[in-house]
Amino acid sequence: MRLDLLYFAWVRERMGRAHETVELPAGVTDVAGLIDWLAARDEAGAAALADRGRLRAAVDQAFVAIDASIVGAREVALFPPVTGG
Repeated sequence: MRLDLLYFAWVRERMGRAHETVELPAGVTDVAGLIDWLAARDEAGAAALADRGRLRAAVDQAFVAIDASIVGAREVALFPPVTGG
C-alpha cells in the first residue's frame, strides 16, 4: 500500500523531512503499526517516534487514535499534541 506521510513541528525536525511517500509492508494496517515500522527504519525515525504518548495522528485529515486503521488511507500525518489559545 502506497501512503503519503506528513510530519509536523518537532516530529518533522527529528525526522529530517516534512513529508514522504512510502510503500508499506503488508502487515502495517494501523497507525501504531506505522509508527513501529517508521521507528525501525532508521535512527531519525527511532528518535522522532520514541515517545508514542506524545504523538497524535490524522488519517486523511481526520484526527484519529493511535490504534486507528490506515487500510485504504491515502495520507497520515504525525504531530505532537496541539493546544489552542
